[in-house]
Amino acid sequence: MSMKHESNRADLYSRITDRIVEDLALGVRPWMKPWNASNTEGRITRPLRHTGQPYSGVNVLLLWSEQMSRGFAASTWMTFRQALELGAGVRKGETGTTVVFASRFTKSEADANGAEVDREIPFLKAYCVFNVDQIDGLPDHCYHRPVRAADPVERIAGADRFFRNTGAVIRHGGNQAFYGPVTDHVQMPAFETFKDAASYYATLSHEMTHWTAPEGRLGRDLSRYAKDKSERAREELIAELGSCFLCADLGIAPELEPRPDHASYLQCWLNVLADDKRAIFQAAAHAQRAASFLHSLQPGDEPLAAA
Repeated sequence: MSMKHESNRADLYSRITDRIVEDLALGVRPWMKPWNASNTEGRITRPLRHTGQPYSGVNVLLLWSEQMSRGFAASTWMTFRQALELGAGVRKGETGTTVVFASRFTKSEADANGAEVDREIPFLKAYCVFNVDQIDGLPDHCYHRPVRAADPVERIAGADRFFRNTGAVIRHGGNQAFYGPVTDHVQMPAFETFKDAASYYATLSHEMTHWTAPEGRLGRDLSRYAKDKSERAREELIAELGSCFLCADLGIAPELEPRPDHASYLQCWLNVLADDKRAIFQAAAHAQRAASFLHSLQPGDEPLAAA
């Protein structure tokens, strides 16, 4: 890999991380922006490609943030070329939004003994997309306007069914929500103690993201969670993002204010992101895997595609 390519990739990590840090420094969690918007009449969804396929991972955060800050009503995005292929065009003067594509390629090289071995090398590629609100001449079906949220009772029933289908042991009682790795169960306060059903399921989504960690599921190492403040902050960031991804998928509007036990992580997240420019990418990727894993446990449900 050339030094120039490595430098460009490092710069991309830095630019995206710095943008998220700016929000966090102001006390704003960028992944919560959709639910802080003044108009939440329509169902909040993940950002969509022009094919209708949802984005995932760190791209969800980037596009949610951009949509809110620029006031776009639509959730659909496409490249300049994709717009042209549909007989449309990006309006003059419009600026695009950077998203990323992460993948790996295989390279053959000699090992210490001179034998030829294949090595997988990760790469990150940036490209530019435009919201459909920035494009003229698109077919009507491209403007996926937010639809009104489903009936609250239906949403809650769907969320309840979703978590029940995972087979996780979920117990109720006490005044704390947590995942117990030793007993492998999720502990939740009684349903009635939450301000509303959406808050209950938002919290459950968070704890269920932790539940995906053990080796028999996704294999995230929680052995240093109780001892290392930085490792704990990283896992809590994964769970926060996983909760937001799941809430969007399930049509649940999470509580707008951070839980008291998680508000304290704000400075820790700032420290982690300052020290490691890849941390937000890794957290979003782990959160995506957690959400996809929980989806894969649903009867007839396809896992969400990775970014």
